[in-house]
Amino acid sequence: MNNLPPNSGHSRGRGRGTKRNDDANRGLGLQLGQTSKETCPDKPGPSTEAEKLKNIPRSTDTEAQSSEGDQRGSVRGRRLITEVVHSRPQGLITKSGTTGTKISVQTNYFKLLKRPCWTIFQYRVDFEPDIDNTRYRRGYLYEHRNSLGGYIFDGTVLFCTVQFKAKELVTKNHAGEDITIKIKHVGSVEAADNQQFQVLNLILRRAMEGLKLQLVSRNYFDPMAKIKLDNYRIELWPGYLTSIRQHESDILLCAEIAHKVMRTDTLYNILSEAIRDNDDYQDAFKRQVIGMICLTDYNNKTYRIDDVDFGTTPLSKFNTREGDISYVEYYKKRYNITIRDHKQPLVVSRPTEKNIRGGTDQLIMLVPELSRATGMTDAMRANFQLMKAMSEYTRLTPDRRIERLRVLNQRLLSSKESMDVLKSWNIQLDTALVEIPARVLPPEKIVFGNQKRFLCDTRADWTAEFRQNSMYSHVDIKRWYVITPQRNLRETEEFVKLCIRVASGMKMLISEPRYDTIPDDRNGTYSQSIDNAVAKDPQIIMLVLKAPNEEKYSCIKKRTCVDRPIPSQVVTLKTIAPRKEKSSGLMSIATKVVIQMNAKLMGAPWMIELPVRGLMTVGFDVCHSSKNKNKSYGALVATMDMKSSTRYYSSVTEHMKGQELSDQMSMNMTCALKAYREHHGTLPERILFFRDGVGDGQLHQVVNTEVKFLKSQLDKIYKSAGKADGCRMAFIVVAKRINTRYFANKRNPVPGTVVDDVITLPERYDFFLVSQAVRQGTVSPTNYNVIHDNMGLSADKLQILAYKMTHMYYNFSGTCRVPAVCQYAHKLAFLVAESINRSPSSGLENQLYFL
Repeated sequence: MNNLPPNSGHSRGRGRGTKRNDDANRGLGLQLGQTSKETCPDKPGPSTEAEKLKNIPRSTDTEAQSSEGDQRGSVRGRRLITEVVHSRPQGLITKSGTTGTKISVQTNYFKLLKRPCWTIFQYRVDFEPDIDNTRYRRGYLYEHRNSLGGYIFDGTVLFCTVQFKAKELVTKNHAGEDITIKIKHVGSVEAADNQQFQVLNLILRRAMEGLKLQLVSRNYFDPMAKIKLDNYRIELWPGYLTSIRQHESDILLCAEIAHKVMRTDTLYNILSEAIRDNDDYQDAFKRQVIGMICLTDYNNKTYRIDDVDFGTTPLSKFNTREGDISYVEYYKKRYNITIRDHKQPLVVSRPTEKNIRGGTDQLIMLVPELSRATGMTDAMRANFQLMKAMSEYTRLTPDRRIERLRVLNQRLLSSKESMDVLKSWNIQLDTALVEIPARVLPPEKIVFGNQKRFLCDTRADWTAEFRQNSMYSHVDIKRWYVITPQRNLRETEEFVKLCIRVASGMKMLISEPRYDTIPDDRNGTYSQSIDNAVAKDPQIIMLVLKAPNEEKYSCIKKRTCVDRPIPSQVVTLKTIAPRKEKSSGLMSIATKVVIQMNAKLMGAPWMIELPVRGLMTVGFDVCHSSKNKNKSYGALVATMDMKSSTRYYSSVTEHMKGQELSDQMSMNMTCALKAYREHHGTLPERILFFRDGVGDGQLHQVVNTEVKFLKSQLDKIYKSAGKADGCRMAFIVVAKRINTRYFANKRNPVPGTVVDDVITLPERYDFFLVSQAVRQGTVSPTNYNVIHDNMGLSADKLQILAYKMTHMYYNFSGTCRVPAVCQYAHKLAFLVAESINRSPSSGLENQLYFL
């Protein structure tokens, strides 16, 4: 593995710095606040690469985020949109429902009124010697623009209106050396081809450049409109996420408002603080930056930090075709940047699998001084004041969001540079947001004890109803333990008394617990106390922590989920004994804790009215391990026919990166069916399977591998049980991370608002559903993509069932954004991936112990 600075353009190179004493970096503390400086030439002319490209439009690197959320910098030539996957089941007559009140909603889409009717010729462009920086590649090609006609170039692929044979062009770099540009015809794009949308998105990006926006990663942001939060050393850059694709009848542009968190910290600042505040500054610096995404302004790329090399500095050398060169010399020669501190260590970004397949196998070495930290740390997210300050700008109400979208449209249509681009390609954008039909599904009835019902209102919250209603079914808690630090016994006892009183109001009996007061809060002390409690055979254990602590929480959950399987309820002192000014909400907290404990013991706090008997609903989600980035955990949670049973089944299996999920998924489903048959004496009549955690890039595999394998395995089970028709199942991919928004009279749509036309996709059986209410900002719909269905239910019934299932998440007495089984699966997968890192005991598989 060879070590190179980013964009060196060399195929080989190796860091050659000598190891230094660990304390050599102590001098960095004296240089706090120093920054690198980029100098400009004293006189005009193409004296540097940057000056030569002064008038060239900025790079349009097409960076796409992987399905795992890993952003490692731009990759030339990557498509802006993923390949279209035709997942619409054959024989589907209609995907539109009819139930509900019809309304009209505005969306965050603009219609393309005119589009090119052309044939575009596609060429591959190579440079000798290779040039890695996309902006430089574009600049060299730009010098020959008169011979190319109208064109779009993304760094590797050239789309051009002129057809010509393979050609070689020659230009010179700033050193006067020849650069050969080889252009080879590889195909053409017709107006009817799906690849036209790649071209249309490239044209849109070129038009966006006319707004003087800056490309950061794969989206455009406006640094001129940045919002400074100086107290927190961050900036918010407003920007836009855009995408053009074919929808039901029209080509539409989806535009969403985004904000990029740009920290004013460089990695050098973080290093300096680590040196100032820690004896073992190397370990402290590594803990802070490994896994972080950083931005290098000189090439506008992002990199994931994988390591820190304290043995390599900017004075270390790597070899090139021209001989050895230090990082200091390289950055001065290549970017005209002066590195100030020559003693700082370099950070390491490893090549991704895609980089390696593309021929780049070297470690990328980054200079902390030149690398800006991006994103937010856990400490930032836990800072209530910071999050509140950010939300004032990022949580846009629907009317403000609509106004910002209109401003984007006006800017595109009033900028001469942008309009010239659109007109040259015969593209016309509508000025109005697309308005579409929608329906509001009937409100659901929540069933409490004694069959009392509550009709949900637009708040989709029934917490207050527990004041006068008992739970649908409950399990009396007669044997339970409370483990608490000795010094917090009084506060714990007060909270337990409140829980007992709250439960009594809901007709549930909770007896006085046995207390185990521990002298300290070390992990081993908690583990020993759990062992002692389990020996007394309690129904559930409550554990009190002084403060949120990942390590302690992980220790407790490993003990209670694996070693000594028993339902457990972890609470923090801050939650059960808040400051006096916040104590008014303590009754509500006690109510939620009682509801959770009841659910963990197989009670049902509430129920919904289900029109279908013999239905198993299943949720499946995947979370990546916090300990091993190559390991993930897939969790499955299934109901046992909620019309006649309140029981659940759950299981978790681990799999390695790149491993097919089909085997584990079908194995878990087989176990779920076994549990159902043991409980009911028969197999479920229908299975409604909700699959979460699928990126667009994974949809092809889910459609063509997962579903087919799962269906074939389930059919075998059903046919062996005498059901000749096999398994009747609907398999639905649930997507939350989408950019679609819709608005009702410039307000948020009410829960139950469904859209199944116009902005849906013709190759899918899909619909959008808003199931939750939000108090701030704009509500986000959830997309449901039905990729297999032989249940025999109409689109109308599937939409209603999906909405009903969002009412059954027992961690919150209100609706959630996805069906409850999906949220349960996520909760379970996250618990295992973050805290347990192994499969839980099978003794807990029939309980919602992971709530």
